[in-house]
Amino acid sequence: MPKILVLHGPSLNLLGQREKDIYGTMTLPEINRQLEELAKAHGVETEFFQSNHEGALIDAIHQASGQVDAIVINPGAFTHTSIALRDAIAAVAIPTVEVHLSNIYQREDFRQKSVIAPVAIGQISGFGVNSYILGLKAALSLVGLQS
Repeated sequence: MPKILVLHGPSLNLLGQREKDIYGTMTLPEINRQLEELAKAHGVETEFFQSNHEGALIDAIHQASGQVDAIVINPGAFTHTSIALRDAIAAVAIPTVEVHLSNIYQREDFRQKSVIAPVAIGQISGFGVNSYILGLKAALSLVGLQS
């Protein structure tokens, strides 16, 4: 059975509580539940991991090598700063979709550059929770399960 790893970066554990006008009211467990249901409907297993620690996310990416068929990642603030996270994604060569709840290109200048995007297959941002749904659908397409 194909498997997709969904990674959530720093402060995403606070979804539903933090800056609701930017990130919405849905909690991370609610988002994960929606993604799991969509994946199951396509016969795909999902694994979820959230960390506020860069090294833990890097370890999860390294451990995914040979274990998952695609990654959906919301790197949070690491999007703009983490060369190490970028290098981990490049090193494992697992098809990766970058997602963001908000449109990072409409935000502060420092949020408008992603160091992850060059090593991702694609990026989806600005659609709230639907960014995750669209990201998972893109990952399903990458593993040949959705057109």
